[in-house]
Amino acid sequence: MTATRVDADLIRRLPKAVLHDHLDGGLRPATVVELAAEVGHTLPTTDPDELAAWYFEAANSGDLVRYIATFEHTLAVMQTREGLLRTAEEYVLDLAADGVVYGEVRYAPELNTNGELTMAEVVETVQEGLAAGMAKAAAAGTPVRVGTLLCGMRMFDRVREAADLAVAFRDAGVVGFDIAGAEDGFPAADHRDAFEHLRRESVPFTIHAGEAHGLPSIHQAVQVCGAQRLGHGVRITEDIVDGKLGRLAGWVRDHRIALEMCPTSNLQTGAATSIAEHPITALKDLGFRVTLNTDNRLVSGTTMTREMSLLVEEAGWTVEDLRTVTVNALKSAFIPFDERKALIEDVVLPGYAL
Repeated sequence: MTATRVDADLIRRLPKAVLHDHLDGGLRPATVVELAAEVGHTLPTTDPDELAAWYFEAANSGDLVRYIATFEHTLAVMQTREGLLRTAEEYVLDLAADGVVYGEVRYAPELNTNGELTMAEVVETVQEGLAAGMAKAAAAGTPVRVGTLLCGMRMFDRVREAADLAVAFRDAGVVGFDIAGAEDGFPAADHRDAFEHLRRESVPFTIHAGEAHGLPSIHQAVQVCGAQRLGHGVRITEDIVDGKLGRLAGWVRDHRIALEMCPTSNLQTGAATSIAEHPITALKDLGFRVTLNTDNRLVSGTTMTREMSLLVEEAGWTVEDLRTVTVNALKSAFIPFDERKALIEDVVLPGYAL
């Protein structure tokens, strides 16, 4: 398998799985332009190509806070039922077009309540749009299973409310929970009541950690809050010296806590210096359960095909490496074991049997 020539066409055809991708960071530029005109929101430019370029350049600041600030314009067009339905449906269709067979989409419903929708109505609407997208993708012969992660924003006071919604909608497409937002100065442990509630209700969760803040944030996420996965987690390398794992790094690896790694995004926020030297490769080789993700497709100007291609071209990855991170993602997906097993055995492994 490793001798197979890996080119863009091959990578595009490979089945993919993405665990870390934000709904409000993945809109089509043309959709942002059209919806902004409908709601009267002013954009930096009304040319879709120029807007896509603006997003990518604005996000290349090397600062997580400025990176997050680029979401002002996508969120502005996601405050109505019509805007949410359209963006959710297109989100699924774009995943399918990229060869994704399983995806988890995350968003914070509190950020979509500046209009007339409640948080619960936001969740209902997004689920309706995702279902429409999955139906269209299946009809087109490119089926994709999409589960939802509801996010609480760690710097605000509605985290527990979002967690309650994750419990309420767990039989309606919501598969888990996340806490997002600026890491530094807003520790996840401040929201332990939400995580304890989720554990009591058997709802899995991931936590953004180890990106803008280092090992203390990872320790809190894993040992204090009980996260089953880590959003990014790139700074776990600070607990590894000359290939020797410290106690925290060893715990994360040995307990198969998945790292939701997003190379292009990490370059933009300053969490990594290059694709070639991104920690995902070293961590993969050390046996960590690394997964490959896009984070925000519009903001980072990327797709799963592009992320895979960059690792092949700049970090020497093989098809076997791509298969490994895809299987890793499905092993750690927040859906039932039998569904994960079926996707791995019936879809992913045959797709990589070149």
